[in-house]
Amino acid sequence: MPDYGLPLLFGTFITPTNRNPQAAVDLAIVSEEVGFDLVTFQDHPYQPAFLDTWTLMTWVAAQTESIHIAPNVLSTPLRPPAVTARAAASLDLLSGGRFDLALGAGAFWDAIEGMGGRRLTAGQAVDALSEAIDVIRGIWSVDDRAPLRIDGDYYRLAGAKRGPAPAHEMPIWVGAYKPRMLRLTGRKADGWLPSLGYMKPGDFAAGNAIIDEAAIAAGRAPSDIRRLANIGGQFAAAGQGFLVGPPAQWVEELLPYALDDGVGTFIVSTDDPGTMQRFADEVAPALREAVAAERRSRGTVERGIRSSIALSKRRDGIDYDAIPASLAAAAVEPGDVGFSKVRSTYMRGGSPGLVLRVGSAEEVVEALAFARSQPVALAVRSGGHGISGRSTNDGGIVIDLAGLNSIEVIDERARRVRIGPGARWMDVAAVLGERGWALSSGDYGGVGVGGLATAGGIGWLVREHGLTIDHLRSVEMVLADGSFVHADAEQNTDLFWAVRGAGANFGIVTSFEFEVDDIGDVGWAQLAFDASDTAGFLEGWGAEVEAAPRDLTSFLIMGPPRAGQPHVAQVMAVVDSDQPETIIERLQPLANLAPLLDQTVQLKSYAAIMANSQGGDHTGQGEPIARSGLLDHITPEFAAAAERMLATGEVYFFQIRAVGGAVADVPADATAYGNRSANFSVVAFGSHPQVMDRLWADMHAHFDGLYLSFETDQHHDRLADAFPPATIARLRELKVRFDPDNVFRDNFNITPLQVHG
Repeated sequence: MPDYGLPLLFGTFITPTNRNPQAAVDLAIVSEEVGFDLVTFQDHPYQPAFLDTWTLMTWVAAQTESIHIAPNVLSTPLRPPAVTARAAASLDLLSGGRFDLALGAGAFWDAIEGMGGRRLTAGQAVDALSEAIDVIRGIWSVDDRAPLRIDGDYYRLAGAKRGPAPAHEMPIWVGAYKPRMLRLTGRKADGWLPSLGYMKPGDFAAGNAIIDEAAIAAGRAPSDIRRLANIGGQFAAAGQGFLVGPPAQWVEELLPYALDDGVGTFIVSTDDPGTMQRFADEVAPALREAVAAERRSRGTVERGIRSSIALSKRRDGIDYDAIPASLAAAAVEPGDVGFSKVRSTYMRGGSPGLVLRVGSAEEVVEALAFARSQPVALAVRSGGHGISGRSTNDGGIVIDLAGLNSIEVIDERARRVRIGPGARWMDVAAVLGERGWALSSGDYGGVGVGGLATAGGIGWLVREHGLTIDHLRSVEMVLADGSFVHADAEQNTDLFWAVRGAGANFGIVTSFEFEVDDIGDVGWAQLAFDASDTAGFLEGWGAEVEAAPRDLTSFLIMGPPRAGQPHVAQVMAVVDSDQPETIIERLQPLANLAPLLDQTVQLKSYAAIMANSQGGDHTGQGEPIARSGLLDHITPEFAAAAERMLATGEVYFFQIRAVGGAVADVPADATAYGNRSANFSVVAFGSHPQVMDRLWADMHAHFDGLYLSFETDQHHDRLADAFPPATIARLRELKVRFDPDNVFRDNFNITPLQVHG
């Protein structure tokens, strides 16, 4: 007799009457308050005595916090499946993953036809529901970037865009009684939802047999299909019939359905809050205890929530059963619905075998220990934006620090703040901006703190206020051996030196302490030039930036030239002043460089400049191809070489960032960041690695170092470009102390001295 080993759940089935519209909502709230897992509502769109079920479910979701919500069941003939898919995913996202979808093939065909629906025979209704399930799952399949095309007999989609995906692994349950519907349930659904009142003794077992046979034929495990049952009854002092009697009788009569028929969810049909309360207090816990006791005696192991299909997508080399219990709830596997949101970075496509979303330093320790025990690649992700960083992989483990995103002021007078690695720079800027503060960071608000604050940080304030790492005062981090350490100018000084420029090789920083600056409103300029004389423009721009006072920082972007159009250069600049006269004075030399095609100059807060992230999940594909270099001066020779490179059309994005100024004030050996004498940082993106290698080889002689955050070539020679010989030698010595087993190796690996030698 089947016991599918699923966790036992309980729900309510509430009438959506419109006579007292708030009544159904109040009963849903009661359902949550007394401890039910699920609240459901029938769906009869042709019934004027009822509220519209979808509207009601949305309103209930807004009035509750934890209970799941579902139709019981949705009238599919009157709810187009593509629209239903988006509506269901939207409600799931808005409710925090609390919506479950139950579908029906249709009944009451006169009423359905009266509402404009198509009358179907029983067989046609099953086929239509089968197509509807395909449509819904297709809309949710956001990993498939091809438009959804379905040429069915009942539903036709001629290139529908996919998405959004639900927030959780949303099940599709089917209300079914007849063999064809039961076989459909076994092939495609995640749950079977009948009402016991419509069934005779033995019907449940017979239905299970049909579903299980169809599931196995479709390559599924029967336990993938949850068995739910709508039940009705009354509490009474003495037994008067099935589910009419005291709570103990309810437990006794429902127990065989759980243990012998595999019912994993019992849904009580009642509009009486007293019945709800009594069931929740006296039936549900006793039934759970009885089922658990019998399972222990039988040796039945309660299954997890992942289906056999999801389990089949697990990758080799990872012992998923050994994931620490404290991390299991936040572990995302390839078969999970949330995997598409965490698999890739901003620019790089990935397919890791496991993503561990940690929420504390203690969980980082556990995640790292687990990752070390597995013979697969390890990646660490803060924001997931990085160009160079290997913060995803193929088949390995990713430790995702996005949950460590706190931003805390710890010393108002000293302007000291503590920031988690998963915080985004736009959020940091917003919090600091409330106090008239700012921290020199990158140029894009969506970047995570962790990657940038361990590499350098070249942003809009760099010439006046230095690199991000120059404001770092201490870190707390987890080392390769799992130890949790503090590092600053007095404690673990060597580690603190290494973290500022090469941190990805030495551990996982769980919090940063920065000293920030007083920064008011600043001048923000966006200028577009006719840079058809590309070499001349680059040389002139570089000279003006170097000659400008430090309160000006400027970046330049160019793409390939276009036939018949001027070659456009976009110049952005920040002037750290709120005085219009000063801002114009600083910008005028830049404005005189070439014919202006467009210009915008504004007085803005630094936080407003950094509020430029588009948000959403990272959906990068393929591998970015970027080359980086640090440059002392934009010489005529470099400018000419850059013009030749752009003329090939192979570089689609070319950027030069001003550095210099305050960056060079810090002694060259004070941090692991190399080449502080450079006045410019150069990056170029292309589509073909071999072409980029050839083009960059022609540029290489002009550079004196590179910034690893903008480089994707993982060749070991890039380390020699990025770090002076004395720096790399010291880093390798420190690697022996802090990471002798080379655990942190998938990001421009600095090998331990003995390994390197």
